[in-house]
Amino acid sequence: MARVDYSGSCQCGAIAFEVAADLDQAITCNCSRCSRLGWALTFVPGADFRLVKDGPTTEYLFNNHAISHRFCPVCGVQTHATGQQDGAEIVAININCLDGVDARNLPAQHVDGASR
Repeated sequence: MARVDYSGSCQCGAIAFEVAADLDQAITCNCSRCSRLGWALTFVPGADFRLVKDGPTTEYLFNNHAISHRFCPVCGVQTHATGQQDGAEIVAININCLDGVDARNLPAQHVDGASR
């Protein structure tokens, strides 16, 4: 699969975004956060992510506080998270928030975050 342009949002639409992403392999994780959220993730460079509707968001930091988990305080859906990788901005996209994409039908790589 090649990079494709997607739109996405939280459930109530207060946060909306566009992203160019390659969904060849979603990432699932069993860390304390991802396992509770049921996330299927993909990571993109910050330049490939654009907030279209930047409603109020709430930030959650955990573990080493390096990743800013952003979620809607109205509907509670976490749409994305931002951080740094090798000095460059990276965005983790909640694939479940992408319009027209069923994350459960994508091939996935499982990451053992619980052991880290």
